[in-house]
Amino acid sequence: MYYHPEESFKRSELDKLQTERLRAVVENAKKSPFYGSLLKDFDVSELNTAKDITKLPFTTKDDLRSQYPYGLLTRPLDDFVRLHASSGTTGSPTAILYTQNDIDLWAALMARSMYAAGIRRSDVLQNTSGYGLFTGGLGIHYGSERLGCLTVPAGAGNTRRQIKLIRDFNVTVLHIIPSFALYFAQKVAEEGFDPAEMPWKIALIGAEPHTEETRQRIEELMHIKAYNSYGLTEMNGPGVAFECTEQSGMHVWEDAYIAEIIDPATGEHVPEGEIGELVMTTLTREGMPIIRYRTRDLTRFIPGQCACGREHRRIDRIAGRVDDMFIVKGVNIYPMQIEQVLMSMPEVGQNYVIELIREGFMDQIRVKVEVKEDYFVEDMRVLQKLQKSIASRLCNEVLVTPRVELVMHDSIPKTAGKAIRVVDLRDKEEEG
Repeated sequence: MYYHPEESFKRSELDKLQTERLRAVVENAKKSPFYGSLLKDFDVSELNTAKDITKLPFTTKDDLRSQYPYGLLTRPLDDFVRLHASSGTTGSPTAILYTQNDIDLWAALMARSMYAAGIRRSDVLQNTSGYGLFTGGLGIHYGSERLGCLTVPAGAGNTRRQIKLIRDFNVTVLHIIPSFALYFAQKVAEEGFDPAEMPWKIALIGAEPHTEETRQRIEELMHIKAYNSYGLTEMNGPGVAFECTEQSGMHVWEDAYIAEIIDPATGEHVPEGEIGELVMTTLTREGMPIIRYRTRDLTRFIPGQCACGREHRRIDRIAGRVDDMFIVKGVNIYPMQIEQVLMSMPEVGQNYVIELIREGFMDQIRVKVEVKEDYFVEDMRVLQKLQKSIASRLCNEVLVTPRVELVMHDSIPKTAGKAIRVVDLRDKEEEG
């Protein structure tokens, strides 16, 4: 039933294991210049349970940047075999370095995650993620090979080649980001193939926040089961949390991580089931442990136990990022609220963009929405009715009436990586 014995641990067993590993990770972290200074006066005997993790300080993205490139290492540089890093487009990037043991444990977590989603060694997995410093490509690749799947490292882009590989090698599993999955389904049909007759069965989707409505649309368009996943470079990459076949939340592998959910403003834990900021601690990474890392991702713990039997706690899909929230007319708005409405409407196509604009002295939202070809008719009355309907439903959700601009199918530019959903034009308009 399970890939690894620790998946079957009861809550009491997980709590005991987490406490033991938390003490060990703190002692190990003290070997690094950063934590050696930060925790020099902390005695691990204060950690009597995993809940005592609140006695430890948070680690932030700025901390990681300030310690770039080697300030968090607990081993000599000769012990490390790989690094992954953020893009570093603004300021210093963040870099995560891995020993061989760290790579092996990460691959095992990925294999466990895939197995939980119903993937077996008889499957053929095609990885459509980019490789390189981005963790998604190599993380999924190593996990797939560890599980024993034939693995096709297709990489990003080149849709026609992707389709050919899928058909030629009877690919049963795709690793694909949600925005590209919507685009890809459309291109498969345009190439003359029926998605229902493609060999795929399972899609592993993640790397960018998406709503349940988007997942359902992917499943309907591709005739596939899509499983949500969560990962971040600071915690290895993918494989931090994964949906099982129940599709009722993502199991955090609590033998490898401690997850907390806090109020972003106060830093205190929120009540069970409430949305807050996810905080993560590595428990098994030896070369570069990270303690109480503030991810800036918003989610909640799902109360109760999963029907699959695993007692590893589940988190809900990422609702967005603390940094993603924007304020218009005094209202806090998250992009996922807008996506949820748009993806539930059959007339709406696969792409949209939210533009923040300034009209006079007031901030405003403009939502550009692709309309499916069947609905993009010449009768302006029909389009105006749809435009008003979208604006009304968005207003009911976000409490602000946006300007809705309907555009033709496939007219919004696509990006090779994560979709750009929010564009702030306010300062540019003032400059113009």
